[in-house]
Amino acid sequence: MSDSSKPIEVLEKRLTRILSRHWWVLLVRGLLAIAFGLIAWFQPEITAASLVLLFGVFAFSDGVFAIWQAFSGRNDHDDWWVLLLEGLLGIGAGLLTFFVPVVTAIALLVFIAAWAIARGLMQIIVAIRIRKEIEGEWILILGGLASLVFGVILLTNPEAGALGLLWVIAFYAITIGVILVALALRVRKVLHP
Repeated sequence: MSDSSKPIEVLEKRLTRILSRHWWVLLVRGLLAIAFGLIAWFQPEITAASLVLLFGVFAFSDGVFAIWQAFSGRNDHDDWWVLLLEGLLGIGAGLLTFFVPVVTAIALLVFIAAWAIARGLMQIIVAIRIRKEIEGEWILILGGLASLVFGVILLTNPEAGALGLLWVIAFYAITIGVILVALALRVRKVLHP
């Protein structure tokens, strides 16, 4: 192993430490995503305004937990800002949704798509950083790719109906939730083998 790769390895171990020490935060984020997805899936009669507020609650709470996780690990890793940025994006998405509830369906669609793409990119960056630390980093990459695909689908099909959009969002949230729960259980093993 070359001397230049040792600092990278140390940084990757610290990011893994952040995720494994607070594995339960990933678990809570995953369970919140699953709950949001199930509510959206089984309550298709929810009005557009309710969907907007429900999405705002989901994005805001996900962002709060990501920021908490980032700050709790800021002394362990120089790349804690990736989790912070993901959290800020979520809080921003939630706040904008609360303060501008009359957003049109197309604007909301583009907004959700941009958030999903940014979130997916952040997850892929984290996965690449910890790939040598844990087995199954592909789970986080899969979550990032799911976010990217979801965002692209929303951008390329803006004329999708409200019910179709609701089901796509529900499927996305459940998928991301399951992936975060699986990742939480995986990184927990790093801390508690």
